[in-house]
Amino acid sequence: MVNAIIDGRSVSVQTGTTILDAAQAAGIPIPHLCYLKGINEIAACRMCVVEIDGIERLVTACDNAVLEGMVIHTNSPRVRRARRTNLRLLLSQHDTSCTTCIRSGNCELQTLSQDLNIHYQPYAVKPERSRIDLDAPLIREAGKCIKCMRCVQICDKVQNMHIWDVAGTGSRTTVDVSFNRLLKDTDCTYCGQCVTHCPTGALTARDDTNAVFDALEDPNITTVIQVAPAVRVAWAESFGLDPALATTGRMVAALRRIGFDYVFDTNFTADLTIMEEGSEFLQRFTHKNQYRWPMFTSCCPGWVRFVKGQFPAWTENLSTAKSPQQMFGAVAKSYFAQRKGIDPHKMFVVSVMPCISKKSECRLPTMRDACGDPDVDAVLTTRELARLLRSEHILPQDLPEESFDSPLGSGTGAAVIFGATGGVMDAALRSAYFLVTGANPDPDAFAQVRGNRPWKEAVFTIPGAGEVRVAVVSGLGSTRQLMEALEKGQVSYDFVEVMACPGGCAGGGGQPIHEGAELAAERGQRLWQLDAASGIRFSHENPEIQALYREFLGKPLGKASHHLLHTDHLAWRMPSSGNSPEI
Repeated sequence: MVNAIIDGRSVSVQTGTTILDAAQAAGIPIPHLCYLKGINEIAACRMCVVEIDGIERLVTACDNAVLEGMVIHTNSPRVRRARRTNLRLLLSQHDTSCTTCIRSGNCELQTLSQDLNIHYQPYAVKPERSRIDLDAPLIREAGKCIKCMRCVQICDKVQNMHIWDVAGTGSRTTVDVSFNRLLKDTDCTYCGQCVTHCPTGALTARDDTNAVFDALEDPNITTVIQVAPAVRVAWAESFGLDPALATTGRMVAALRRIGFDYVFDTNFTADLTIMEEGSEFLQRFTHKNQYRWPMFTSCCPGWVRFVKGQFPAWTENLSTAKSPQQMFGAVAKSYFAQRKGIDPHKMFVVSVMPCISKKSECRLPTMRDACGDPDVDAVLTTRELARLLRSEHILPQDLPEESFDSPLGSGTGAAVIFGATGGVMDAALRSAYFLVTGANPDPDAFAQVRGNRPWKEAVFTIPGAGEVRVAVVSGLGSTRQLMEALEKGQVSYDFVEVMACPGGCAGGGGQPIHEGAELAAERGQRLWQLDAASGIRFSHENPEIQALYREFLGKPLGKASHHLLHTDHLAWRMPSSGNSPEI
């Protein structure tokens, strides 16, 4: 232990503790912009400088350790002047059009400017110009970049994709797509982790709210919206609602107030996915010599892009089942349209997802199976949903609770856990067990695949089928490790669930952004709690799923199911393979 004095308070911390951590432990906040603990500790922004008795220069708190006897001043006049100067220099290269910036009100640079009482700018403001591709799912505006390097480090160290890099030198130094490429020409998975860790509006998801408003205003269009499992535990964070008020029922009521004709639950097609994917797994498992192993889940479009771009030889191992989002669009524009007598060409299907990559998925040329139009017309992130509600002056806490519409609005406990890492595997094993044995297992029998460890393994025995070796992985860095282990023959599995974002969809790139907080584990735990409290915890027991097969699809893996609910992952290419369609 070492002893020091910080702003007049005596502290005792372990050797090696940084000044920043020691101050925070003592309840003394030190401002910072570039710092991400364990990921980006490069002291680039110079906002965390402090004054230490006996040392002439100011010292950055994020990368300097507390030493015995230090007397540290975190907010002396000299420190405040230095921070203001450093911040004004950052602002001199920043596009300060805050009123039109998506991150206004939730921007660390904006907050720090207010905290440091920046009221004027003595330096000429010359924002960097950049190429902005407004068609890509992920948008970068160089004029709002503060060169903090967070995006580079998250992409390199956590997701291991190396999409971002430093370009230029001196005053021309910037962060851009590596090797001077356009983002759409890379194998970016659009996981969005760079977006959720960006302190400003330099990186954002493409905003599709205007397209949705256009559809809502057209009297000839029937608007249908679906909401993903992980959205229900995050949608109200932007409004600061107490969890007791942030209910799914109020979210449904808010969507109806906006003007959607039908409000449905993606949980319905999560259950449908389990029926198809679980049946597919059993088909493969009982005919092992006809297939390559393991079988991979295909719910996460970021993961699908990853395996096609980084490990293309394993693409055939993906389940052919579409994601719940795309299954919903196909069913809405076929089964539901027929039942309601709606022209599917005049139906506009919107998804609310915790994900940016879903914006890319819905544009794939292979996702037009219901009527020839895109099965899903627009995807909004959870953050866009909040903006939609604010723009319509909706106060969710004042709304009565309402239910999803029928027949695409019911879901089971097995469906809601799709938003948590391990949830798809857990749900699939529940129904696979039933499909083999004719009896339900204990719904908590597969709890070994739960939890937030990035790579989990388990072996389960299904009577009549034998031992099933499974793995669950989240985060693309961990996924790369798993894939390399598979290639080297170091591990062997039958069924693998992969989610591109750490913690699964609960920590998706489209979820609300909270500085310094990683909420995937907390949100995921709430999804597991919803499962435990659900009256039905098996996908095959969803009565509306049973009716869908009885009235329309026939059976899992049947002709109608193959046409609407399955896809060919080899029918489109990633940019690295050349001749790629615009996706």
